[in-house]
Amino acid sequence: MEKIVLIGNGGHSKVIQDLILVGNHFQLFAILDDQFDEITNKEIIYAPVSYIKSLAKSYEFKLVIAIGNNTTRKKLVSEIEIPLKQYATLIHPTAIISSSVNLGKGTVVMPNVVINANTVIGNHVIINSSSVIEHDNSINDFAHIGPNATLTGSVTVGEGTQIGAAASVIPNAKIGSWCTIGAGSTVINNIPSYSKAVGSPAKVIEKVR
Repeated sequence: MEKIVLIGNGGHSKVIQDLILVGNHFQLFAILDDQFDEITNKEIIYAPVSYIKSLAKSYEFKLVIAIGNNTTRKKLVSEIEIPLKQYATLIHPTAIISSSVNLGKGTVVMPNVVINANTVIGNHVIINSSSVIEHDNSINDFAHIGPNATLTGSVTVGEGTQIGAAASVIPNAKIGSWCTIGAGSTVINNIPSYSKAVGSPAKVIEKVR
């Protein structure tokens, strides 16, 4: 099996570790997080994030940024300077994904997800447990679709946007970049970039940076 390295050791990382164990495609090789002050080399290597450069010199491996915060994922991708082709795409075996779906690198698809025809999902995206992504969606890099969220047909989600748990988005809606859609909200209108929107129907309550 191919070696895989995770950056991050929080709650989101624990779920990804479980996904790797049930997937039988990768061997969990190292977990890097700045909570580790020194390098521990047992069955799995535990080390600070900076150790990625040493690993890259000595081993061949795939990589995933196992951190739920969209801004932090983008920052780390920029800082560690690992080529995009070296990032894995992880899919839980219970996920149902159309053969016409395009999944980017570093993207993680969690248990019981459904992704339907002609959807395009960018790099370093999180599609969380039991979410439904209908046909012809476009989800851009570093977005996070929360558990049980439903994106109906031809929805666009901009870079870095967070769709909260159990939120719903009607067909053809466009949500800009770096937005936050509150849990349980219903999006029936377009949402401009850098907005926080909540409620049913969802309304913009503030602009975010």
